[in-house]
Amino acid sequence: MSKFLRNFIADESGATAIEYGLIAALIAVVLIASISVLGQKVGGTFDKVGAAMPQ
Repeated sequence: MSKFLRNFIADESGATAIEYGLIAALIAVVLIASISVLGQKVGGTFDKVGAAMPQ
């Protein structure tokens, strides 16, 4: 039982998986935020171009 407990405490594979999950979530949040801002700027540019074109 003592050997099992030592191995369980020393095992860090679960912690590594959680860390990778947190990193992936952080990257996803940054991508979503930057795509949202970029989309708004591109939309504004298209609005300006469309307003400047003669009808």
